[in-house]
Amino acid sequence: MQETGFDIAIVGGGIVGIATAFELQNNFPELNLVVFEKEEELACHQTGRNSGVIHSGLYYKPGSFKAQNCVKGRKRLIEFAQANNVDFDICGKIVVAVNEQEAIRLEQLKINGEENGLKGLRLLNPHEFKEIEPNIEGIRALWVPESGIIDYKDVTNKLAENVKLINPDSKIITNCKVLDYNDARIKTSGGDYNVNHIIFCGGLFSDRLAVKDKIELDMQIVGFRGDYYSLSYSARSKVNNLIYPVPNPEFPFLGVHFTRMTNGDVECGPNAVFTFKREGYSTTAFSIKDSVQALSFSGTRKLFINHWKFGLNEYKRAFSKYLFLKELQKMMPSLKMNDITKGRSGVRAMALGSDGQMIDDFKIVKNRKNIHVLNAPSPAATACLAIGEQIMEEAKKYFKLAVR
Repeated sequence: MQETGFDIAIVGGGIVGIATAFELQNNFPELNLVVFEKEEELACHQTGRNSGVIHSGLYYKPGSFKAQNCVKGRKRLIEFAQANNVDFDICGKIVVAVNEQEAIRLEQLKINGEENGLKGLRLLNPHEFKEIEPNIEGIRALWVPESGIIDYKDVTNKLAENVKLINPDSKIITNCKVLDYNDARIKTSGGDYNVNHIIFCGGLFSDRLAVKDKIELDMQIVGFRGDYYSLSYSARSKVNNLIYPVPNPEFPFLGVHFTRMTNGDVECGPNAVFTFKREGYSTTAFSIKDSVQALSFSGTRKLFINHWKFGLNEYKRAFSKYLFLKELQKMMPSLKMNDITKGRSGVRAMALGSDGQMIDDFKIVKNRKNIHVLNAPSPAATACLAIGEQIMEEAKKYFKLAVR
């Protein structure tokens, strides 16, 4: 099969790819777009396997794309959810310090959040935060009222519906893997398509798609799996909304936390362990290609050398329910072994430089007739519409788009 006439192809049907399609279609209604997603459904990987948290912008460096896009994107996400009947709840969260060192970092987090424009941040003593989360123990907490919960898979599907409503000639094709491409044609498992431009939102495979486009990279995507446990039905009442630890500033992970989901379930996790398969969601998942590529990369080896103790502790928890429980009990000592059951897992795309440093901010590059989103880390789901708008603006200039 061969189809012609698509102005822009978007590779990747996660929330960033579909939000980009939505922003393009909304601003250029006559554009004929096509989105290729290799799975049978949209949002099957990072989008559909994250914690479902609407991030406030508390953690990110002021002035960074992360901070700007999170704050702007959060507001737009809520507006979109309200207009499209997506279930969400701005329930707020507490970040809990369990020792004096963490309490000092908590004060810095409050300052950081205020510089990013967050409202209503308050430092709480134990009596005050127990009124919010009675089962939590600590010496201090930070109340973050603008955090919330949402179903990002539902958001992605509603964005896709809007794309097709704006222009019925545009297509979102699932179960269609991109195999190869050049400046004018994309070869997929469902046939060849002629396109004028391509925007790559490949998530866990963004680096490989860029290499196919002859981009010389000084970075690589390395997968880190996060495992979750779920609270049993009888233990759900121990958590009212969102409970986070004070994050370790040396790592981009937010630590094991408690999250109430929009369906009423409560998850706890995730950990963060190197995975031997980019889309490997079990503890034993393995891919020779993924493993060799990751372990032969100098950045991966340097990361392991610099942070071997952290990595070892995370790996132990991945195979031990007891150790996972001990981590949770730092904030909730009353939690028991039979209160938690093994839940789902996800894999996060970590962009690593060859020096072993994690690339913390969004990274978008242009090459030939194409745009590549090489790094869209958390809070990419919260910020999806702001990121999509940013990519749309890049495409507008680079592709010389104009309303017909």
